[in-house]
Amino acid sequence: MIVVMSHGADKEKIDVVVNKLEKFGFQIHLSQGVERTIIGAIGDKTRLGTFELEAMPGVEKVVSILDPFKLASRNFKEEDSIIKVRDIEIGGKTIHVMAGPCAVESREQLMESALCVKAAGATMLRGGAFKPRTSPYSFQGLEEEGLKMLAEVSQITGLPIVTEVMDSKSLPLVAEYADMLQIGARNMQNFFLLKEVAKTNKPILLKRGPSATIEEWLMAAEYIMAGGNHQVILCERGIRSYETYVRNILDLTAVPVVKYLSHLPVIVDPSHAIGKWRFVQPMARAAIAAGADGLLIEVHPNPAEALCDGPQSLTPENFNSLMDDVRMVGKIMNRDVPNAI
Repeated sequence: MIVVMSHGADKEKIDVVVNKLEKFGFQIHLSQGVERTIIGAIGDKTRLGTFELEAMPGVEKVVSILDPFKLASRNFKEEDSIIKVRDIEIGGKTIHVMAGPCAVESREQLMESALCVKAAGATMLRGGAFKPRTSPYSFQGLEEEGLKMLAEVSQITGLPIVTEVMDSKSLPLVAEYADMLQIGARNMQNFFLLKEVAKTNKPILLKRGPSATIEEWLMAAEYIMAGGNHQVILCERGIRSYETYVRNILDLTAVPVVKYLSHLPVIVDPSHAIGKWRFVQPMARAAIAAGADGLLIEVHPNPAEALCDGPQSLTPENFNSLMDDVRMVGKIMNRDVPNAI
């Protein structure tokens, strides 16, 4: 539930309400605006009646959150959340593009990719060190060696790193190197892993599962937030349908719907959704027009020789063209996009 304090309620009155809620086992989240303070209380509301709370000095009203997701709900927090990754802020006016190869293959490949995406205006470097593959015979990633390469290239280029964590066993290692941890689509409902990443206090990029409803996706975010980590960014990456020409169906309706239901930032991954490079650019334009806060794009110096997801990876030239389009659509949407260097 939400306890809305009256205009001008002082710290003493707020503290009394907070202490009472904590006494009854509620988890508290304070949102202090210019005019009012809102106290978000997560717990069993049957233990403390609404009437009892509304009778307390300084309380204007008590509102129940009907959504199954509480902390992620727009009702819980009206203003958009801004998630900081090093010195960049995701969820504000600026659209951030995270780009790089699907998998780290070599230092040279990663460095070339990082330099080209940074020059085009990307603000974060993506790259997989641990690769979940459908086939056990496919390239599985360079693991710790790949993480070391990501850290080295990040230090040289200044780009923060986002990379996937596969399980709780490898989590401490990945968290040591990554600026933001990615929970892949296959792990969206790995609730034990969600609880573990919540303990890292690192920003989390949570991808939507291929068959997940919007509510299930937000409930996965709720697991992380309930664990004490509110630094969650949602990533739409396509859902399954009966269509076979493209890998998945990019559900761009999810962008405005989730931003209506939740205060969390939403980015879009058209590369994994489409699976074919020639359609990534138009879907990136559409994602920005739909209100996305950023993009996750796969870029490879030579997609034909990529060890992972070559067919959906953009060449540096095509990525430059995509970024030009993102700036054009961003301008129409009154959003800022970093310029090419």
